[in-house]
Amino acid sequence: MKLKKTLFAAIGLAFAATAAQADLTVGVVVSATGPAASLGIPEKNTLALLPSTIAGEKVNYIVLDDASDTTTAVKNIRKLVSEDKVDVVLGSTITPNSLAMIDVAAESKTPLISMAASARIVEPVDDKKRWVFKTPQNDAQMSTAIVEHMTDNGVKTVGFIGFADAYGEGWYEQFKAIAEARGIKVVANERFNRVDTSVTGQVLKLMSARPDAMFIAGSGTPSALPQKALVERGWKGKVYQTHGVANNDFLRVCGKDCEGTFLPAGPVLVAEQLADSNPVKKSALDYIAKYEAAHGKGSVSTFGAHAWDAALLMQAAVPEALKTARPGTAEFRAAMRDALEGLKEVAGAHGIFTMSPTDHLGLDQRARVMVQIQNGAWKLVK
Repeated sequence: MKLKKTLFAAIGLAFAATAAQADLTVGVVVSATGPAASLGIPEKNTLALLPSTIAGEKVNYIVLDDASDTTTAVKNIRKLVSEDKVDVVLGSTITPNSLAMIDVAAESKTPLISMAASARIVEPVDDKKRWVFKTPQNDAQMSTAIVEHMTDNGVKTVGFIGFADAYGEGWYEQFKAIAEARGIKVVANERFNRVDTSVTGQVLKLMSARPDAMFIAGSGTPSALPQKALVERGWKGKVYQTHGVANNDFLRVCGKDCEGTFLPAGPVLVAEQLADSNPVKKSALDYIAKYEAAHGKGSVSTFGAHAWDAALLMQAAVPEALKTARPGTAEFRAAMRDALEGLKEVAGAHGIFTMSPTDHLGLDQRARVMVQIQNGAWKLVK
């Protein structure tokens, strides 16, 4: 009997030691290939800049590519939570994939920090979405910036063309409501797919409506397709894009056809042009310096910055969660969720994050600026 007690005590101590020494395991899902690769690659590159320890805990990062595919995104998060037993998941890159991952995050009670834009990812904060947070500015926030610019520049009618998925639909709903409230009418509404090679039919319908401006609600290099088609058909009016195109790959693919385009963006896109008094400038420049030291001058993108901010939120939450439980446990995952929801004034590359039980984005108007493409570069609109 004494031997058995000694044996069980030894086993118990072994398990306790294992739990005490458990590493923090972070699962990451990005769209590093496929139509959204121009967004996912800088996110993946950013991961190499993340710390190997947080609050004294060793961190293991497990990075999976969903190839811009919704089914693969779900398969990836299932693997991360069931096989790898991750403590938190960062991802995915695009809205449809992030939306598809929510059920798995909620079922497994694993915090998910998305790097996609749609407000639908975190709103409303219900039993499922209480486990979900995100870093990109909401389409509603950015729609407001676009509409303000339109009203200031005499735009009364708009032609809309967006992705034929949750990203495009979310933008249409938010933009239309805000635009109509300000007296701007959407006179045409078209859709296209991320993998399309022609949008001639949609562009002809847009131009036949004779709007004052065109608004393209897409992301990454696929968003260049409608704009190039508009220019080919002789469009000379204003064109607006979303913050989903704010990277140099878009500039390269769209070329001179995007000259003069307006879009809202996170401050990191034009950080050096910001006033020194801007509260985001310092943290934005910090990310830029680290990324460009690894990948060269001018290589930084707003999408990599979304990944950086997701990691910053995670890093800020870990010390608080460790007060409650150890990594590798359900208790730690729950504590991480609670800590994320309680974050206040976390300075990121895109803005200042303050979460709450009803706000799992936490950004305010400090997280947006209007920019214009001038001479193939981003120019702050003051």
